[in-house]
This record gives sequence, structure tokens and C-alpha cells, in this order.
Amino acid sequence: MPPLQINEVAPRDGLQIEATFVPTAAKIRLIDALSATGLARIEASSFTSPKAIPHLRDAEAVVRGIRRRAGVGITVLVPNVKGAERALACGVDEINLVMSASDSHGLANLRMTPEQSLAQFAGILEVVASQPGGRGVFVNASLSTAFGCPFEGQVPEARVLELVERLLELGIDGVTLCDTTGMANPAQVAALCQAVLARFPEAPFTLHFHDTRGMGLANALAAWQAGITRFDASLGGLGGCPFAPGATGNVCTEDLVHMFEQMGVATGVDLDALLAVSATLPDLVGHATPGQVIKAGKADRRYPMPQRS
Repeated sequence: MPPLQINEVAPRDGLQIEATFVPTAAKIRLIDALSATGLARIEASSFTSPKAIPHLRDAEAVVRGIRRRAGVGITVLVPNVKGAERALACGVDEINLVMSASDSHGLANLRMTPEQSLAQFAGILEVVASQPGGRGVFVNASLSTAFGCPFEGQVPEARVLELVERLLELGIDGVTLCDTTGMANPAQVAALCQAVLARFPEAPFTLHFHDTRGMGLANALAAWQAGITRFDASLGGLGGCPFAPGATGNVCTEDLVHMFEQMGVATGVDLDALLAVSATLPDLVGHATPGQVIKAGKADRRYPMPQRS
């Protein structure tokens, strides 16, 4: 099986819903520190309207200010054609488009049905193809609520497969299947991952889990066992969709890396370096983070024997 690729989403998915704005210089320092840990990709920001996501109003300054490292892809979320143009002007490596598998979540989150999102994606792909800055840029589409919608409930597997097929037919390079509100379970994850890999064996799929109900790592393990090697994760477990009731943070990057490394599965990530960056988060965001390994230490940590009196 190919080595794992870990895509760090905290600078975008994590910081966008924090209570206070994280200064631009601090975001740049965070991304620069993360890029030195061996992560495959870092989602640096979102080129959306500052009115929609005020905490990411500094997207251009962040992307232009970070240190670019060979082998570390810089990806950004792009909501529309204007956002794509702004992102391409900054020389990003990947743009991530977002749509929902369910009508109700799409309307709540994006004010668009899946059909409307697909139509908009076609326009964005035309812009990417027509601009010099778009040459070689990987275009990914994240499919929210692929494992269930908080408003509609179960999303049929056939619907997810249909949308994936239409995305790939449009010319999308890769697809992320998102458990937006932590509704997935390992059996469901295994079944859907096996289905998409069997039907679209050449497409690169990424899995994006939330730990809302404590099953994030179990779901990631089930996806890996089914053949998935690309995962989103958020440092410290930060994040959560503001338009998905009850959605807490993403699966924690250092916990995910720790699990795989303890299993002997290479992630390419320096876990000690990653933990050192995670330790800076409470000061950065002003509160404790839900990650577990940062609190307990790695499983191979050893303690002195207690002294008897």
C-alpha cells in the first residue's frame, strides 16, 4: 500500500470558527512550523468573502507570507470563480471546492443545492484551465455529508457514488468524502470506501472525519483498511462546521499520526515535531484543545517507578 498522506486543515477549518481572530503573523508562523513536520499538504486558508468568514479575511497575506517547502502542497478552499482567481494569483498548489451530498445542508452551508454547486464548479474549472496560474494546480472537491446529513439523515450510497462520478466527469482531479457531523461508523466507512475505490480505482480519494461522537480514529482505521491513504486532520482537533448542528472538531492530526505510527504504518510525519507545534495552540487560540496524545504523551513514553516511603 502507498505511504499515507496527511493533509493538515487547522489553519483553515480550525481557525475559521475560533472566538477571536488569530493575527496574520501568527497564522504564518503556525503554517511554517507545520510545513517542517513532514505533512503532505496544508490547507492554509479560504478565499471566501471576508463577510462570510471574517477570521480568514487575510487569505492573500497568509498565502503570500508563508515559507514554501518542497514536497509540502499548499491548498486553499475556494467557494466561487472570484475566489479561484484570487487563489491562483497567489500561486497555490491545490484548490479545494466544497459541495454537499444533501440538498438541505447545501442550502444551509452554501445556499446551493448539489446541482447548483456542480454548475458552479464547471465555471471554476474553466477559470483554472484558462489562467497561467492554473497550470498544474490540483483541483479537489470535498463532498460534505457523504456519511449522513444532520437535517435529512442517511444519504444513500448510490447518491454519493452518483455525485462522485459527476465530479470526475467535470474534470475534478480528486474527491474528499466528508463526515461533516461525525455521523459515520466504521462499517459504513468501510463499505463506502470499498465502493468508491472499486468504481473509480484511478481517482485519489481523501477522507475527512470529525470526532463528534468519538469515532474519528476508528473511522480513519476502517478507511485505511479499505485502501484509503489520504486523510484530512486538524492539529489539536480544532474545527467544526458552523452550519452543521453539533459538529465538533476534526479528527486530531497528532492522534491520527500516533495511531498509524504505533501500528507501523508510515505517515512521513515527524510526530515529536508535530506535538511541539500542537503544544503552542492553547496560547494561540486561548483555550485547551481536545487532542489526547498531547496530554498523555506517546504510547512508548516511559515513567520512573514511584518512590516508596
